[in-house]
Amino acid sequence: MVDGKVLAVEDDLTLLELLAYSLKKEGHHVLTATDGAEAIEVARAEKPDLIILDLMLPGVDGLEVCRILRKETAAPIVMLTAKTAEIDKIVGLELGADDYVTKPFSMRELMARVKAALRRTKMMRQEDLPSADAGPAPIRIGELEVDFAQHRVLLAGSAVELSPKEFDLLAFLVKHRHQVFSRDHLLEHVWGYEYAGDTRTVDVHIRWLRQKIEDDPPRPQRLLTVRGVGYKFEG
Repeated sequence: MVDGKVLAVEDDLTLLELLAYSLKKEGHHVLTATDGAEAIEVARAEKPDLIILDLMLPGVDGLEVCRILRKETAAPIVMLTAKTAEIDKIVGLELGADDYVTKPFSMRELMARVKAALRRTKMMRQEDLPSADAGPAPIRIGELEVDFAQHRVLLAGSAVELSPKEFDLLAFLVKHRHQVFSRDHLLEHVWGYEYAGDTRTVDVHIRWLRQKIEDDPPRPQRLLTVRGVGYKFEG
């Protein structure tokens, strides 16, 4: 049974072969590319459900591929990086990647993340299907409106451009207004997996949400940090 169409982009042929083998073993239909230009071409033609994208690619690098594809697809993008510098991870997330894994990585952990991301994508698609239940009504808090059915956010009547994961994170916090959530809790409930590790992913998405929905991002009034605990939405 095919569990999802996954595009693996990696110029290390040995690692690419291992990725393809592991993905197929998990029941996924696997597409591959070895450089940035090929990745863009395959993604546009095949429309994968998820993309595993190496940062260091010949020609068009992974960051540029991520920037281009994020404008064209809502498919989760997991970046692979051999670099340990925090800035490289942050830039990848800012360009629309949903997550990153630093080499060397556990193939079991990567497969778990792929499975969780595809499961969440499938759930979101099911929620979008027409039904007698129109789904959760939009929530309006001051000038901010979150429309769950349309996956749309309005601020003072104007649409706010959010990445899929930014929307998921904001929607979760808005639905649970006034509740404080740890970074690990947000990773589990928004990203869909338990991950006891680097929680910078959450911090970066919070920072970019603040840039988009706060009047004064350095002094937020909606997305608040609870020191030593995590984040909450107040509005």
